[in-house]
Parts: sequence; structure tokens; C-alpha cells
Amino acid sequence: MTVTQFDHGYWYAAELKDFAKELGIPSASKLRKDGLERAIRIFLRTGAIAQTPTRKLSAPTERDFDLGLHLDLPVVAYINDAETKHFLELEAQKLVPGLKRRSGARYRLNRWREAQILNDVQLTYGDLVKEYVRLNQSTERFAQVPHGRYINFMSDFLAAQTGATKEQAIKAWSILKSMDVPKTYAAWVKARSRKSQ
Repeated sequence: MTVTQFDHGYWYAAELKDFAKELGIPSASKLRKDGLERAIRIFLRTGAIAQTPTRKLSAPTERDFDLGLHLDLPVVAYINDAETKHFLELEAQKLVPGLKRRSGARYRLNRWREAQILNDVQLTYGDLVKEYVRLNQSTERFAQVPHGRYINFMSDFLAAQTGATKEQAIKAWSILKSMDVPKTYAAWVKARSRKSQ
């Protein structure tokens, strides 16, 4: 398989984990989908297995929430559950009353938290709240994940197609998944224009 063939396919996380295990990529079961895709691309391009940073899994059996969340509590066994999200929302509202939650802020907060932990930065829940507020207040468009994904396609489709509905975007995504092209809105538009010629 070439990198182009890989990029033109659509892979579920379970398929990527199985493929990565077959290739001998270490810690494949601990990687998120984007990390699996990155490691597989490197292997397809070079034939070498790259070291992949993995998320450090918490050893404690007790969740931070069970200890009673507060701003000075170190982030040790973070769980992205409803209670923790509620705590972050409440504390963010205390810092900035009326703060509106921005789509994608929680996802980016989790990626930021994971990056800090990988770099051995000690965080508190106060640090998480401050970053969450910053992400929600940012007026810059969030950078897209640098590979074709459902959420990127949906965002681009709905922004470019005036009056388009979510159902239309989902239908277009289903068509794109079966096409032998990159899984991006731009590729979908290009393929449709070639088809209509």
C-alpha cells in the first residue's frame, strides 16, 4: 500500500489499531486515531517504525474527581466525564461570567492537557480552567487537524455550501468516504466538478 492509497481510504480506529499492530508499531492500542495514522504513514513512506509518543495512562485507581475537584488539585487521574466538565464550566464562569462555550474548545483543551503531560509539565485544575477560558475566548479559527477527518469535512462543507443542512453534509461525507480521493472538502468539490464535465 502506498501513502496515497492509505490517504484515499477511510479507516476506522479499530482497523488502524489492527494494522499498526501487524506492522509492529509499539503501543498501538494506546494511540488515538491521529497518532495511528501518523505512525502508519511514516512506515509506508520509510519502511521504518517511528517512536510514537503515547499518552501516559494514570496509575492511580482513584479519579481526581473522587478526591474533590478544586483549583489547586494536581491533575493526576483526569477523567473526561460529565462531573469534570461541569466543574470546568462552573469555574470558567466564575472567572468570566457569561462565558460562551465555543465548539471544539473541550477537544483542544484535552489535546493541550495531554501535550503538557507528555512534556512532564505539572498541571493543576486551575491551569485547566485558565486554558479552557482562553480557548473559549479566542477569536481565531481553530486550526484543523492536519489530515482528512469527518469533523473538518463537515465544518468546511457547511461553511462553503450556503444554506446547506447537516443531513446534506452527512450524505456528502458518505459519498466522499467511498471515493478514491483524499477525505477533504476540496477533494470532494474537485471530484464532483470532474464528474459533471
